[in-house]
Amino acid sequence: MKLNKEFYTVDCIRLAKNLLGKILVRRLDDKLVKCKIVEVESYIGPEDKACHAYNNKKTNRTEAMFKEGGYAYIYLIYGMYNCLNIVSGIKDKPEAVLIRAVEPLNEIEILKKYRNIKSNKIEDLTNGPGKLCKALNIDRSLNKLDLVESDELYIEDSKEKFEIIESTRINIDYGEEYKDKLWRFYIKDNKYISKK
Repeated sequence: MKLNKEFYTVDCIRLAKNLLGKILVRRLDDKLVKCKIVEVESYIGPEDKACHAYNNKKTNRTEAMFKEGGYAYIYLIYGMYNCLNIVSGIKDKPEAVLIRAVEPLNEIEILKKYRNIKSNKIEDLTNGPGKLCKALNIDRSLNKLDLVESDELYIEDSKEKFEIIESTRINIDYGEEYKDKLWRFYIKDNKYISKK
């Protein structure tokens, strides 16, 4: 069952934890490709020095973060990797959850086709934010997509039980004191967690 608007219009930390175990669905090649969300990071714009929208900075790039919860915020890093974020909370308070890693549940061959790597390790397909976007063919054409209304990219509910690990976020040394916040969350012992 597709998640509704109320699921997303909560604070960023709560949304991040609630997204773990949920199913990210992408329509590709006339199939519904499904992956379990296993690792996320919270970015809380107004106060978070590691966030693109720190100090409520609104630009063409960060505009999606100022929408209400339930929209996709997709940006490019290092000039080559797309990153998928889920906007949380209320309109004009920029917060989003970065999807860092997912576990493929079906259509592995489709993921392999789009990811196009030599490794035969299935974990290598989606164990990082840029990797999962490539495998699921997620790019900036999907930026500002309404995940509640869309049939191309959305998230389904799941009731699985697991232990959540909290840690510091990855590769955000520029975030000063905010680099030490325990705003990264992942499913304990999941083999698809990204590598530092």
